[in-house]
Amino acid sequence: MLSNIPLSNILFIDIETIGCASDYFGLNDRLKALWKKKMRRFIEIHPEELHEQEAAEQYEKRAAIFAEFGRVVCISCGVIVANEGEYTFRVKSCYGHDEAQLLQCFSHILSRFYKHGQRYLCGHNIKEFDIPYLCRRYLVNKIELPPQLRLYGKKPWETSHLLDTLHYWKFGDYKAYTSLDLLAQSLGVESPKDELDGSQVSKVYWKEDGLEDIVKYCEKDIFVTAKVFLRLALHDIELTPNHAEE
Repeated sequence: MLSNIPLSNILFIDIETIGCASDYFGLNDRLKALWKKKMRRFIEIHPEELHEQEAAEQYEKRAAIFAEFGRVVCISCGVIVANEGEYTFRVKSCYGHDEAQLLQCFSHILSRFYKHGQRYLCGHNIKEFDIPYLCRRYLVNKIELPPQLRLYGKKPWETSHLLDTLHYWKFGDYKAYTSLDLLAQSLGVESPKDELDGSQVSKVYWKEDGLEDIVKYCEKDIFVTAKVFLRLALHDIELTPNHAEE
């Protein structure tokens, strides 16, 4: 049961991703052709018949969600700290323009967090998005996967350290998807209003030089995720945000 997991043993994570180029026209010819083939899943048209402008529009909308055409610009990590009946949420974000560097930063956080006994990683849709995306980008950057992310060939019971709030909300209904914002609203969890959403992250990065705004957005999301987890676990806890100093 979720309620039996010690809260201090959970590392909450969230990532923000962007397209690997500022737009479709920034790709080389090979990647352009491969992008058109990729879009066959979403638009019923042969790649050779896909006009450049439409390919560009699809790239702006979707490139960031594919590890082959995108990259990570922020990984936010958070832990719940209890002190005399009060609970604070400490956050540390790895972010920047150098993806390899921020992945190494994340590896360091995992290494420190997993030093003492059983630990868990928690996020919204991390099993189908965040974790696979990170693993692929580690390999692209020729960086060794952290032990906690070496999931190839693992049995379901061997990945019990991954706590997915979307997975718990589905209750076996694998055809459904519920956004974090909608889940928070459904559970009565306050979610801060934000002009930025996930579909706009790539645009904000490339066209508005808005990395700092992206980090703030990611940290807000991870705080909401932690509160959603507490609600799913039926913990009656008031959680206060507190940015980590290191």
